[in-house]
Amino acid sequence: MATSSSSTRPYEIIVFGASGFTGQFVAEEVARTSAEGPKGTLKWAVAGRCRQKLEKVLDQVAETLSKPELKSEVDIIIADVGEPDSLAAMCKQGVIVLNCVGPYRFYGEPVVKACVENGAHCIDICGEPQFLEGMQLNYNKEAAEKGVYIIGSCGFDSIPADMGVLYTRDQFKGTLTAIESFLTVHTGPEGACVHDGTWQSAVYGFADSAKLRSLRRKFGYKPLPVVGSKIKKRSPLFYSEEIQQYAVPFMGADPSVVKRTQRYLCEELQESPVQYGAYAGVGGIGSVVKLMFAGMLFWFLAKFSFGRNLLIKFPEFFSFGVFSKEGPTKKQMEGSSFCFSFIGEGYTEDQDPEQGKPNSKIRIQVKGPEAGYVATPIAMVQAAITLLNEPKSLPKKGGVYSPGAAFSKTNLIERLNKHGIQFVVVGTAEA
Repeated sequence: MATSSSSTRPYEIIVFGASGFTGQFVAEEVARTSAEGPKGTLKWAVAGRCRQKLEKVLDQVAETLSKPELKSEVDIIIADVGEPDSLAAMCKQGVIVLNCVGPYRFYGEPVVKACVENGAHCIDICGEPQFLEGMQLNYNKEAAEKGVYIIGSCGFDSIPADMGVLYTRDQFKGTLTAIESFLTVHTGPEGACVHDGTWQSAVYGFADSAKLRSLRRKFGYKPLPVVGSKIKKRSPLFYSEEIQQYAVPFMGADPSVVKRTQRYLCEELQESPVQYGAYAGVGGIGSVVKLMFAGMLFWFLAKFSFGRNLLIKFPEFFSFGVFSKEGPTKKQMEGSSFCFSFIGEGYTEDQDPEQGKPNSKIRIQVKGPEAGYVATPIAMVQAAITLLNEPKSLPKKGGVYSPGAAFSKTNLIERLNKHGIQFVVVGTAEA
């Protein structure tokens, strides 16, 4: 690796924010994955503000996995985003920091700064485009000089989408020009629920959308070249034949993350960029009515500080129970799963993309367990394992990357397949 190798730092992975709602599941996933590597057990630690809470997490993980030895094998590091010296001390001890402390717009930058300055790679599970792109603008040059990899959005936002687009492109025989993805989430009898940390990110992200536009202007990017026919924009609500239910544009970070990856592949590796449209299924007409009502209320309240305070104070009420301060129960998580359908179109090898309409289609699915707290830790930990074990397959120099840009030449998809996030070709057809 470009920075300190595992042998000179006591820990290969440090889970920062391990006592938070998502962090505890990430710590569990690291423990589960720990003994799989070619060199045997991974050297790792948990970090956060409160020793007692971190001890409790290790107790729970040891009990869940029936590994009582964990409590003596895994060290605890005290670090706080409000204390730069503690972050520096933490980053000096690890090869990779898995940052689980959000919302990232408030707490993410000090961790990125400390990682870059102290030679630790950083992986997060952020779904906030403003933070992700802001870190690229402010830290890419310094990270590249130090050989440090800062890789954001390595959870459900946005590894399934970003790697799914690359997988679709790689499975297509010819020139793939456009992809649409359709996300469907399946829940069991207990229903589903998301911890309100994600809700907070959405509230602040919506309120700050003008800042994101001005941030993007600072990059001075030229539009990406369009190969083949221009992708058609769908209406804000439509019935999708692809998934047999009503769908809306996907509101998360996926479209912006995929675009960053496509820009990197086009500008740095001279690969043909793929146009991308992301949508999410919302179900039948009853769900549509509920969504429209909640959406209008959210749109109105998120504009004003008193409205944002209300949204953040009562997530369950304003989201019809989709978000809560407690997060999902174990039964809800066990009964939930997700499926991304990627529909790609392009030109077969014997067809000129400059002439006529696309003549071939491909359909891919990326399927996995509950998105937020089962699939996200799997994706994050496998991203870290890939970073540790495949340094020669990463971009030549460090920097701030999207997952697809960092991992396009690695075996990350094979690793995910082995850990329950499945990438499969459903079929191909003539367009």
